[in-house]
Amino acid sequence: MITPQTLNNLPTTFGIYQYFDSQGKLLYVGKAKNIKKRVKSYFKLQGNHLIPNPKNSQRIQIMIAQAYHINTIIVSNEQDALLLENSLIKQLKPKYNILLRDDKTYPYIMVDLNTPFPFFEITRKVISKKNIQYFGPYPTGARDILDSLYDLLPLVQKKSCIKSKKACLFHQINKCPAPCEQKITKEAYATTTQEALHLLLHKEKLLTKMREKMQNLAEKLLFEEANLYKNRIEKIASISNFSEISYHKPYNLDIISIAKQTQNKEHIAILIKLFMREGKIIASDYELIKSDYEIDDSAVFTQHILNHYKEKLPILPESILFSQPLINTQELQDFIYNTQDKKLPIQFPKTGYKKTLIQIAEKNAQELLRQKTILKNKDEEILYLIKQGFNLSQTPFRIEIFDTSHHSFTFNVGAMVTYENNAFNKSSYRHYNLTSKDEYSQMQELLTHRIKSFSKNPPPNLWIIDGGKGQLNIAHELLESAGVDIDILAISKEKIDFKAHRAKGNAKDTIHSLQYSYKLDTQDKKLQFIQKLRDEAHRFAISFHRHKKTKDISKNLPYTLAQQKKLLQYFGDFTTLQNAPQELIKKILSSRDKN
Repeated sequence: MITPQTLNNLPTTFGIYQYFDSQGKLLYVGKAKNIKKRVKSYFKLQGNHLIPNPKNSQRIQIMIAQAYHINTIIVSNEQDALLLENSLIKQLKPKYNILLRDDKTYPYIMVDLNTPFPFFEITRKVISKKNIQYFGPYPTGARDILDSLYDLLPLVQKKSCIKSKKACLFHQINKCPAPCEQKITKEAYATTTQEALHLLLHKEKLLTKMREKMQNLAEKLLFEEANLYKNRIEKIASISNFSEISYHKPYNLDIISIAKQTQNKEHIAILIKLFMREGKIIASDYELIKSDYEIDDSAVFTQHILNHYKEKLPILPESILFSQPLINTQELQDFIYNTQDKKLPIQFPKTGYKKTLIQIAEKNAQELLRQKTILKNKDEEILYLIKQGFNLSQTPFRIEIFDTSHHSFTFNVGAMVTYENNAFNKSSYRHYNLTSKDEYSQMQELLTHRIKSFSKNPPPNLWIIDGGKGQLNIAHELLESAGVDIDILAISKEKIDFKAHRAKGNAKDTIHSLQYSYKLDTQDKKLQFIQKLRDEAHRFAISFHRHKKTKDISKNLPYTLAQQKKLLQYFGDFTTLQNAPQELIKKILSSRDKN
């Protein structure tokens, strides 16, 4: 229990403090220059007892009311405290901390102008070399832009082409001038390179050329190719809806703002990022944030800085504009200097052109928030039903579902699928090769793999396990050992004649939590929703299992690839082929060979 004496005994140095409840569950992680002074600010002395300080936010007051124990970690400086705090929030996902999941690095288009025949490519890394030119960042569409350049201009299409001594297919279809056979001079190729650089700098001119190409293809009745250009044009045009916004000075700025809303006790926010390069906003991106508790702007901005600037960037802005002041501006500037080797001021403009840019960001964040709020109401109703129906600690805005698959404990695989923002997020799906020989050990191995990746990919709000109480307890023990507190449910299939019954809409599966087992009506929305998630994980696991099995069978068949293709045309699949009589196989190969 936290007492006045507890607070008086706290260290007065840089460090991290962690609040735990009476069950030992982590509630909150914070950092401080002076741990004792910072922690004391969370409390108010009322008589001989400590109560939550009413000057703090409602979220923090609720957290303090549940706090039972404080743990501290001493570090040597502010930077270490800042980084350790961010790392712990990601790995442990404390209930009352705000977590940004989006810490991806954006791609850039790069060209090395040191070479006689420069090659354009996509990169996320910085090359320490002069005369390297970068364009970006591109949250989306980098590949579409690059492919369009390749289609519109006769450029070297692959790095290997430069070292080759013979012209390839790209030259035959007029997409490469074949410098490998000296069919173009350095001076002539330099003219093409400059045209490509010009199109990258002026996206509207690139789009104009693409529309001309699309129209030309359509007139030649090449509608499939024309449609490809149409899709590319739409994607490139949508990279930024701010192309009309420019300034006569070549400003390089990152512009960050946030819009928030509370509806039906749910807190939702949009963090928007605009990237201005050479006086034009070339790209934008946003992150959707959802929480059961109020969202702390400063915490969101801090995490964005730590995520986006943690690795050296190819192109740096002159300054970063935020819509409101941060409480830790100096230490964030120090962090950026340490990672980027450049002083990068963080500014909060009140007037002038930079203030106008902030207002544009705010306006667009509000519009995105409006759109997301309209879409979420009906789709997210089920998430609140799940929270209430199974007594979860938080609304499951992000769910990870796990399943394993094997054939007599061979070709053992595990799968994780992800559900968030009212849809399956296939980019977050993961396959795992497993070595364990029983179902419980396989689930333990699968979940252990996932826990090891928490530092890079933070845990969700809810895990759903395909299995019964045994698998559920395995998941609980693993998370407890890792110090991570998230909700867990398991779903076990109804058994008929000792076999799993998977009849959609009619299977009386059982949902298990740590405290209870629920047998719901087959028409219950909560059961149907969890069955849908489980079935997607099962589909994904089975598909990987079959792929592994097919690959192994193909590798061990005593036939060439050409013969396998002929046989599969007849038998349809490898299993039927494996079980087919040798006489029939010989007859098929022989007859086809004669033809």
